[in-house]
Amino acid sequence: MTAWSARAATSGMPSKPIPGSTGEVLTSLPSPYLPHPATGLLYLPRFLGKCRYVKAHGALPASYAKNYKRGCDRFLSQHLGLEPAAVEKIVFEAKDVAEVEAKLQALLPADVRAAAWNRRLVQMGMTEAGAEFLKEALTKMGCADRFGDIKSVPDLMDFDEGRIE
Repeated sequence: MTAWSARAATSGMPSKPIPGSTGEVLTSLPSPYLPHPATGLLYLPRFLGKCRYVKAHGALPASYAKNYKRGCDRFLSQHLGLEPAAVEKIVFEAKDVAEVEAKLQALLPADVRAAAWNRRLVQMGMTEAGAEFLKEALTKMGCADRFGDIKSVPDLMDFDEGRIE
């Protein structure tokens, strides 16, 4: 138990991530729960935000780079029937947000099946294996006491980035 989680446990306060325990944290990325305005797809604004960050800075911090165009980025892309690199290419080549949106509209299928994707996303981490992943991640963050409060992978992202107290 870390000093922070020990204090939290004795004070009744829920623990917060140990600063730096997950690497650099990008609080500028949108919440995975933010829907894309044109499609209603959860997580798409976050993936676009990661692409914009790479375009502007050349790379994501190591803590994010390991899952860039993998993990949820890839799962969303597979749901849409495309490669994550296709989304990245749109962001890299577009001169502004309007052009990104126009090119996305041309790339995405007519029916993005938003309800099916959104349900899948919000349940990521709710399997037995997912629960073990969440437990391990929260323990590394010094927040094992938060298991049960943080119920899904999107919750974990929001927790790490300070959107869940």
